Amino acid sequence: MWSQHTYTSARIADFILIEQFWLDRPAVDQTGLTGKYDFKLRYTFNEIGNTDSDAPPGIFTAIQQQLGLKLQPVKAPVDVFVIENVKRPSEN
Repeated sequence: MWSQHTYTSARIADFILIEQFWLDRPAVDQTGLTGKYDFKLRYTFNEIGNTDSDAPPGIFTAIQQQLGLKLQPVKAPVDVFVIENVKRPSEN
């Protein structure tokens, strides 16, 4: 299975926020790019076992080949949302 996303007037931070849902960890924008960009990204969700010769590359390779950006593992602070407690609403 593969996907193609078209971005119009997108900031790199917006792109990273959307694409991190397909990654296995949080993504942090360290590019320093502040402009808005139009681009398309085609990638395969799971390269392993894919026999379709016309399929695009996996997401990491696609980002590097098609956008010229490289995803690298780093240790960096990230914002997280923690839910400490959940209660059922009372009946009115």
